[in-house]
Amino acid sequence: MVKHPLIYRPFLSGVYAVSAGLYRLGAQAIPWLDPPAPEHHTFAFDDTYAPFIASKAAAHRRAAWEYMGEAALGPDLREAALTHIARTLAADSGGRVTWDGRTLRNRALGWQATLNLRWNAVEDLQRFDAPDAALVHDLTPLHALDFLGLNAPEDLALIARDPASGRDWLAATHVLSPQHWDPRDKLGRDFVAVHTPVAGSGPMNATAPKLVDAVIARGPFVRFAWGISMTGRLDHHPAAPADADRAPDTTFDPDAAFLRVERQTLAGFPAAHGALFTIRPFTYPLQEAVETPAQARALATALRSMTPEQVVYKGLTQVLPGLLTWLDGRLLDCSL
Repeated sequence: MVKHPLIYRPFLSGVYAVSAGLYRLGAQAIPWLDPPAPEHHTFAFDDTYAPFIASKAAAHRRAAWEYMGEAALGPDLREAALTHIARTLAADSGGRVTWDGRTLRNRALGWQATLNLRWNAVEDLQRFDAPDAALVHDLTPLHALDFLGLNAPEDLALIARDPASGRDWLAATHVLSPQHWDPRDKLGRDFVAVHTPVAGSGPMNATAPKLVDAVIARGPFVRFAWGISMTGRLDHHPAAPADADRAPDTTFDPDAAFLRVERQTLAGFPAAHGALFTIRPFTYPLQEAVETPAQARALATALRSMTPEQVVYKGLTQVLPGLLTWLDGRLLDCSL
């Protein structure tokens, strides 16, 4: 279990790029950790666990169906992926979560459920006193994937592939912390269609068949994506209440800005012809994420490497000039 949230700074490369950027989970060092080191966990149970669950619970109460769904998900892949999720939640939780092959119990959230993972059923939900039980006291999980997702800080998605045709598609989503996209829009679509809206994704999409094959057959992997947000809110579903992030009249304010890094893991199930994709957003106050001249310089360089289309896609049109001025000022301040 990770006790404190790690600070990931993928911008230290000095280049903003849309690429697979896969690192072997547990084997390859993450270069922007200090010091660089490999990571072994899938689920990050750290000191921000309760706020993550609170955000997920709020999204669930507002409109659970806007964040989750299935598209031609077969029972073999469902069972393989959900079994992996339950087992790994227990392994990564530092004792908060236990799994005996049928029942998942969360000692922090004060609930447990007996699950039929092949058919996505919650067969018996029980509640008990626990430190954070109030966060989920009024929630009723809709199915097994929903229950597992409500115990994890990470969002979850399943990718399926037809072994006969080679066609892949997004077969399930449980994404309660989306960053300005609607999970329902992606269901049933292949890798290229899912990523085509992402500015600069052309070269990555050109390798889609090989990339999907690697994810299913040669993982697990970890990768990172990043951007700047003008709020620390986790849920930016297009149908959620609007806030200052990406609002037309928003200007850059260093005291309100956050570095948002998504840590994503990919684990394949070759026999079931699919893979699990987890997404965990980390939001750091920008003034804490950029502490040194080298970090300020790298972030400014990476932002300046963005194409105009990427600036628009990342929602930086209104804030980028002020952000770059602030970063350049950090360099001058540090040189005095």
